[in-house]
Amino acid sequence: MFGDIMGMMGKLKETRKKVEETKKRLDTVLIDEQSGDDKLKVTLTANREIKSIDIDEALLQDKEELEDYLIITLNKAIQKATKVNETELAAVAKDGMPNIPGMDNLFK
Repeated sequence: MFGDIMGMMGKLKETRKKVEETKKRLDTVLIDEQSGDDKLKVTLTANREIKSIDIDEALLQDKEELEDYLIITLNKAIQKATKVNETELAAVAKDGMPNIPGMDNLFK
């Protein structure tokens, strides 16, 4: 019995390490998003850190239009990054979970 517990603890520790490594790797995964007319382009990491914003000169003439473009485009980019982040971390966590009956339903 203690061997099973020790094995599970070791596997959980290994999984925690893999999760941390995945989080670091996601800092290097870049997500690009742009407005439909290419007037605004944003790049952020899969950990949702903004790396760059490219704004067409025409948008600088209208503050409200620029704000609208930023909100829409950044939200789309954040949604994409969140999906990548959650998918990657869930895969690592699921792979590293010990075989406990009923736990497999948590990752569906």
